[in-house]
Amino acid sequence: MVQLTGKPEVKGSTESMRMALLTFSLVGLQFTWGIEMTYCTPYLLQLGLTKSRTSLVWIAGPISGLIMQPIVGVVADSSQSKYGRRRPFMVGGSVLVALCLVVMGWAKEIVGCFVEEGERRNTLTIVLAVFSIYAVDFAINAVQACCRSLIVDTLPIPKQQAGSAWASRMVSIGHLVGYMVGTVDLVKVFGTAFGDTQFKKLTLVAGFAIISAVSVTCWAVTERVLVSSGKDEEKPGPVQIVQRIFKSTMELPPRIQAICWVQFWSWIGWFPFLFYSTTWVGETYFRYDAPNEIRDTKDALGEIGRIGSMSLVVFSFVHFTGAFILPQLIKSPEQKSFTARPPAAFAELVTVFQKYKPDLLTAWMCGHLMFSSAMIFAPFAHSVRFATTLVAMCGLPWSVLIWAPNAFMGIEVNRLSSSPAQHRRLPTTTPIELSPTTPYTPSLCAPLGDDTSSNGELAGLYFGILNIYNTLPQFIGTFISMIVFSILEPGKSPELSDAHPSEHHAADGPNAISVCLFIGAISSVGAAYATKRLKDIL
Repeated sequence: MVQLTGKPEVKGSTESMRMALLTFSLVGLQFTWGIEMTYCTPYLLQLGLTKSRTSLVWIAGPISGLIMQPIVGVVADSSQSKYGRRRPFMVGGSVLVALCLVVMGWAKEIVGCFVEEGERRNTLTIVLAVFSIYAVDFAINAVQACCRSLIVDTLPIPKQQAGSAWASRMVSIGHLVGYMVGTVDLVKVFGTAFGDTQFKKLTLVAGFAIISAVSVTCWAVTERVLVSSGKDEEKPGPVQIVQRIFKSTMELPPRIQAICWVQFWSWIGWFPFLFYSTTWVGETYFRYDAPNEIRDTKDALGEIGRIGSMSLVVFSFVHFTGAFILPQLIKSPEQKSFTARPPAAFAELVTVFQKYKPDLLTAWMCGHLMFSSAMIFAPFAHSVRFATTLVAMCGLPWSVLIWAPNAFMGIEVNRLSSSPAQHRRLPTTTPIELSPTTPYTPSLCAPLGDDTSSNGELAGLYFGILNIYNTLPQFIGTFISMIVFSILEPGKSPELSDAHPSEHHAADGPNAISVCLFIGAISSVGAAYATKRLKDIL
């Protein structure tokens, strides 16, 4: 029996301000993801790992997502903290992320305090760096699970698509700021204080960013509190939690299951793009465009990171633009008909546009096809300009990818949660209001007894299951990448590693990362077909 008391509130005098504060935590979250995805692959290659072994390191993401998001989601669903079900996990997780980032940046120095110079120190440095990456991924997945669930908890069903659109905007801002910071030579600008390399400074900035952004959202949002029913309730143990997740995964409602399968096929394609595109652009630059003085630089990691970040700045700018413009061009579920009165000269044109506005599902399907049409040309990119163009083309599909599934999942979760047959609420519960300083507004809020109300009682569970379908294809992507790297580039990186040239892989054949991107393009076609099937169900 679920009993929630109080009302969710968000500070702010306007709807836009409240939406921004509710989703602001995602700015810091995505900034940190961006730094990890941009720099950690070349960082590990610089430490001496081969690409095939580096691909195995990146199973940290799917493992952490597979374990942390559903488990933390279920635990948070039943949390009775007086501060709410989501915010304590968000704060604790963000602090842990920041600490692990510092360990990652200073792995060499930490190991150097205990181990003398030699091969053993290098090995232990790699071990500590890999361990810190795993720790960051586990902690950040816990934060992400609660950030997404908090949005679902707070907003009524008619506002789920708008809330997810605002989340997409915050993600785009985090991407853009993170990649722009990555293009700046921070050591040259700020000196060697607080880190003598670009990577060290970026880990500090990322840690500060995630703590600050999460703190803003936690300050602005007041959650409902889950209270005891007065009976002796036995809290579920780890076995019961896993059993509940497994049973729910096997018995998903048809529409939620269809959403999950779209994500499954989509993420087989996006996984290599997110983790290797920066390295791919940087390697393309070193192989085809870089002058000799750049090839001989002592900070190849910084150079590849900055070149790769520049391409992702363009990608993020396209994503940022799409996140703000696309919601205006796509039909909202609360938009029944066109009722505004435009100037007479434009009335007919505006009316026709409103009539033929695409819905979000159609945009999602087109996004898969657009991503596929870009990445299918990756093996033919022999200049950094062409590679950057292909990366930039993926900005719009990414805007839709992080908007659509969360919007549809939020709607379906709240349809389940709002069923009076499933859950009972305290009679003292009051209507949702997004601001304590403004009166109740029907367009933003709905009484809990209404079938459009939102309480997110199942948000942690079902968003955790959605993340399982996001992470399982990452294992597939890791396996594919490992095979491709082992065949095409089995040695160490000639651009980054200081190993003897005899240990380097050849650089005159096809780029292995581009082949992985090509395979991802094929998978995205499957995602487009799965989206078409979802449209038939809805």
